[in-house]
Amino acid sequence: MDLRLLKGVVFSLIFAVPAWFLGNQFPIIGGPVFGIVFGMLAASFKRPRVVETGIRFTGKKILQYSIILLGFEMNLYVVLDIGTQSLSVMLCTLSAAFLTAIFVGKLLKLDMHTTLLIGGGTAICGGSAIAAIAPVIGAKNKTVAFSISTIFLFNILAVFIFPTLGHLFNFSDTGFGMWAGTAVNDTSSVVAAGYSYSLAAGAYATIVKLTRALMIIPVCVILALITSRKNAQNSKFNIVKIFPYFILWFVVASIINTTGVLPATLSKFLGNAGKFCIVLAMSAIGLNTNLKQLFNNGIRPIILGMSCWIVVAIVSLLVQFAIGLI
Repeated sequence: MDLRLLKGVVFSLIFAVPAWFLGNQFPIIGGPVFGIVFGMLAASFKRPRVVETGIRFTGKKILQYSIILLGFEMNLYVVLDIGTQSLSVMLCTLSAAFLTAIFVGKLLKLDMHTTLLIGGGTAICGGSAIAAIAPVIGAKNKTVAFSISTIFLFNILAVFIFPTLGHLFNFSDTGFGMWAGTAVNDTSSVVAAGYSYSLAAGAYATIVKLTRALMIIPVCVILALITSRKNAQNSKFNIVKIFPYFILWFVVASIINTTGVLPATLSKFLGNAGKFCIVLAMSAIGLNTNLKQLFNNGIRPIILGMSCWIVVAIVSLLVQFAIGLI
């Protein structure tokens, strides 16, 4: 690993290690929540610039590696079953997010690029979806930046609010996992909220979220086709660049575990390593959180993001209730 990256990873570890131990002592809160809180508290203090690259690497890449490692505790048949089971909920929440974004966006007189980016980020997988959709519709960098900031605000809130509501209403692990996996925006927050609730809920939510992330492909294809009728922006669409490859490696890890070739102790070790990496990644994400900057973007995008977020959370629960999942 590059020395610059290593310095940022080690800096993130300073907050992740105590967060991990506190998470084990207070499982109702969970290590990921402690990690993001510690990181956010430290973000307001000056730190060496040399750690910045490694912190960004930890918040993005190590999070993806953590999900791959979690695959070594998963059974492929369970993964396929959960993915199929969540499809109807996913399609309803996806539709609800975009319809709400378009309706509320018009009421707030927001431009269509902002509307589509926030709607897509809420519907699919937060910043990753925004980054994938932006070149397809030709969104400006400034629009992308404050759309990601808006989505990120509700990612942070979800880590605290979802487990609290789950315990309040006494959701089952499966019910909460489905809810978090289909209603929380970003992969990092889904994993953090899920594992903060329980290990079983975290595993279930992770699989649901990874299935949901695949919706990036059809959504970008549809938007590229729509945009191509107006201009030539679809020439920027590249399916190779937007595909979330870490999902494939998660499936590979699940296949390896399903075959039984790995000793149970090794599978458990790799799974636990993945859970620690989640805490590490959330600590880094907290370190990169500037709450003041989020609110400086204006209130209208925040209202749009909140509207989409609330509608998706409610629709997810209603669909689950209708099909008998909760």
